Amino acid sequence: MSVITSILALALTLGILVTVHEFGHYWVARRCGIKVLKFSVGFGKVLFSRTDKHGTEFAIAAIPLGGYVKMLDEREGDVAPDMLDQAFNRKTVWQRMAVVLAGPLANIIFAIFAYWLMFMVGVTQVKPIIGPVESGSVAAQAGLMPQQEIIAVDGNNTSSWQEVNFQLIKRLGDTGTLEIQVNDGESHKLAISQWLSDAEEPNPIQALGFAPFRPSVPAILAELQAGMPAQQAGLLPGDLILTVDGQAIQNWMDFVKVVKANAGQSISLSVQRQDKILAIQLIPASRILENGETIGFAGAMVKAPVLPKDFIRVQSYDPVTAGLRAIHKTWDMTTITLESIGKMIQGLLSVKNLSGPITIAKVASSQVQAGFEAFVGFLAYISIMLAVVNLLPIPVLDGGHFVFYVIEAVKGSPLSEKVQLMGMKLGMTMLLMVMVVAIFNDVSRL
Repeated sequence: MSVITSILALALTLGILVTVHEFGHYWVARRCGIKVLKFSVGFGKVLFSRTDKHGTEFAIAAIPLGGYVKMLDEREGDVAPDMLDQAFNRKTVWQRMAVVLAGPLANIIFAIFAYWLMFMVGVTQVKPIIGPVESGSVAAQAGLMPQQEIIAVDGNNTSSWQEVNFQLIKRLGDTGTLEIQVNDGESHKLAISQWLSDAEEPNPIQALGFAPFRPSVPAILAELQAGMPAQQAGLLPGDLILTVDGQAIQNWMDFVKVVKANAGQSISLSVQRQDKILAIQLIPASRILENGETIGFAGAMVKAPVLPKDFIRVQSYDPVTAGLRAIHKTWDMTTITLESIGKMIQGLLSVKNLSGPITIAKVASSQVQAGFEAFVGFLAYISIMLAVVNLLPIPVLDGGHFVFYVIEAVKGSPLSEKVQLMGMKLGMTMLLMVMVVAIFNDVSRL
């Protein structure tokens, strides 16, 4: 995945969502009779602009990490007497409330639309059938077994691995009992305690000690990372790994286990390349995990397996049902985002889970390449996150402005400029601290 592809995917993702967000502010401002001076997608040097008949400049700027709508306002400069009635600060507190809430609301509406479109076109899902269960794991102790299908988690129906993962993520940081119901009618109770609260990139399914069922995957290389051990050893896409140190390799996971167990150690491979058998020496590089364990990795990816049709569900819905499911999905994603923020504030979830623009760029790139369904779902989720974060009661954000206006409505007069300025400085400091942590996490993951 190239850096350029990631940057373009980030620009596309943020460009769409920022445009939606700022259009919400713009549209309501115009309805309230406020003059909009500029509508910008991005910051910095203007790459393209045009001015409409109402005198609003629409611009695309070079840095695609946000945007803004600049309105006529006496607090930001002199306003001609004949235009005072179009100034933002002259509008009623209720109109100003509507303007600041319009951006996040536009993102929520967009998410509902995106999910509605996705459910209309059709959603491809993998049935949540359990594969290998690790001996002695929480799952094994609870009695979960291979080939069982998970039909509910904590009483919530699950028809795919995505839904199972979603229900498990809701329990991150919790202490208590996790209930998993399978298709034979049994319910299995799994004990958890501050579950995965310190994990940097929590994998709930793996943490419970089982894996999704997957067909046996031959050890055929599909892609090699540049400069990594597999490429340096002379391996090529299409190579089939036959043996390692004389031991037969039946499938891809056999090869992965050997590589992980031999960090920094030379291993002898027997490789089939077309009609030739080659001997290749591979020295896996070392990677240190969170728990201090050192594992080997080669920088090779396997040819994607094809799941049997019996393990795939493709569901599409009529417009009304799709709309109801879209609203429900948006509500679920909104609540889990709020719960995650709450758990992070309480210390139940690690701040290592915060992600910044680098992670968003990488994920956006992979979702673009994965196809329409994956990218639309990703856009919907990021749109919800953008709405929720902007509604937090932090000065500088829309939610902070809304709090100021609520106080003004209650007391009958606005807060003093001094108090508002102090609030803005505090809010900016908080946001900068969060951004620093998020970018640090991004770089650490690289």
